[in-house]
Amino acid sequence: MPTFAAKLIRWQKLHGRSGLPWQNTRDPYAIWISEIMLQQTQVVVVIPYYLRFLQRFPNIESLALSSLDDVLALWSGLGYYSRGRNLHQAARLIAREQGGIFPRDVQAIEQLPGVGRSTAAAIAAFAYGERRAILDGNVKRVFARCFGVDGYLGERKNETLLWQKAEELLPANECGEIEVYTQALMDLGATVCTRAKPKCMACPLQQDCTALRDNRVDKLPVRKPGRALPEKETVLLMLMQQGKILLEKRPAPGIWGGLWCLPEMPVSKNAVTYCARHYQMKVRPLAHVPSLNHAFTHFRLRIHPRLLRVVSSPAAIKMHGQDGAIWVALDDARKAAIPAPVRKLLTQHEYPQSGDLPFERQL
Repeated sequence: MPTFAAKLIRWQKLHGRSGLPWQNTRDPYAIWISEIMLQQTQVVVVIPYYLRFLQRFPNIESLALSSLDDVLALWSGLGYYSRGRNLHQAARLIAREQGGIFPRDVQAIEQLPGVGRSTAAAIAAFAYGERRAILDGNVKRVFARCFGVDGYLGERKNETLLWQKAEELLPANECGEIEVYTQALMDLGATVCTRAKPKCMACPLQQDCTALRDNRVDKLPVRKPGRALPEKETVLLMLMQQGKILLEKRPAPGIWGGLWCLPEMPVSKNAVTYCARHYQMKVRPLAHVPSLNHAFTHFRLRIHPRLLRVVSSPAAIKMHGQDGAIWVALDDARKAAIPAPVRKLLTQHEYPQSGDLPFERQL
């Protein structure tokens, strides 16, 4: 009777994905970039970002020599921006301490910023053919259903059990089987054993699946004990002068850390009064811009934009502890390292392009 691994390997060769841009390569750099981008992000979303990223930063040296702003500009919209910051930091570490050579030892890979046990194992398997177990979210779901793992998978006892299963089920490392098996686990979870509406009748493990046998596919894996996401509100100031808009760099770490963002103001404040007091700017309201919602992992944010024309401003504006602030042409602002909701604000509406003020100033 075919083993668990043999069934997956056979299925992968017949039905698995084979044309993804990071497949069919042994380049550890390209594989590393893909594995980081694929963390908590769907393949269809990652592909265009991955292609643009590799075109701009084709190797460790180019990434290490780049500025964080350049990296985050290409990452803008992909979310989880700490991944971009970690890639940049890791590239500089590799360039400085490893002579620009991506590490081969899986323990060394795991020590890179933003790389955990499963990601390091996937890189080692695909780049070096090493026999290593992976356990990302898709694999956890496959194991939970196939072996009937009850309870929230984030609990330590279940995490330990899943890692034991992952190690036990590894095939022998012959004829590239470990790479095919590793990709099969990923593909099965992504395309067949999906969170919603799994295609159980197309699954190579259906005869072994405890959840399918017990009619519990929709119950496993057990979801994290639920609690309503808190809701927050903020005001983002869209300060305009002569077709330029003011952006501030967000501190890292933190929400949108390292990105350029619109200045933020408490909801309870009046925008005109706030700008006069905090930025010594005299401003006038322009057209109404609708509010928008943005979901983070741990809370929902309701954003209230305030479009304002700067009527007068002192020669120097104190920016209250921010890393920096700059007046940017709208077209340039849209291409900068900005958060997704700010990009949406800047692209979905028409804004004044000139004639707002007789002066321009970089802060």
